[in-house]
Amino acid sequence: MTSGQYRAGGSTPAGETPAYGRSHPAPDSEAEVRARNESLGEMFSSFSRNISTLLRQEVQLAKAEATQTAKQGGTGAGMVAGAALGGVFTLLFLSLALMWALGSVMHLGFAAVIVAVIWAVVAAVLAAMGKKHFEKMKDLPQTQDTVAEIPPTLNPTKETP
Repeated sequence: MTSGQYRAGGSTPAGETPAYGRSHPAPDSEAEVRARNESLGEMFSSFSRNISTLLRQEVQLAKAEATQTAKQGGTGAGMVAGAALGGVFTLLFLSLALMWALGSVMHLGFAAVIVAVIWAVVAAVLAAMGKKHFEKMKDLPQTQDTVAEIPPTLNPTKETP
């Protein structure tokens, strides 16, 4: 053969289609093979087994994530509690310092009463603000809405007609 008999860039003789260009039917996909060979019951059984496995894996993932998040939350809560304890001691010693400073110009007992009254006012203001905040809170509105949408047949507390 001469160089004119071959296609440019390839080794297939002129006039012939290369193997990748021939019209062969595409191999069947796994789903097509299963559809031809499995009964509907086998397919449903496989489907339910796969769904069950998927749900089990999702629950395991959720448990693992919840455990990790709880550990991080516990660590953070411990740090915040330590900071709160430090803040309490800071306020205690600042209050004592204020009491002793006032004690230099008046009787120490009166100075202690003044500092206690200051803290009573702070506590009353914080309590009033907290109460107002709690009164603004709503119950679980989204949950109440979604529970109300449950069809009566799925709600075990109601009799179905």
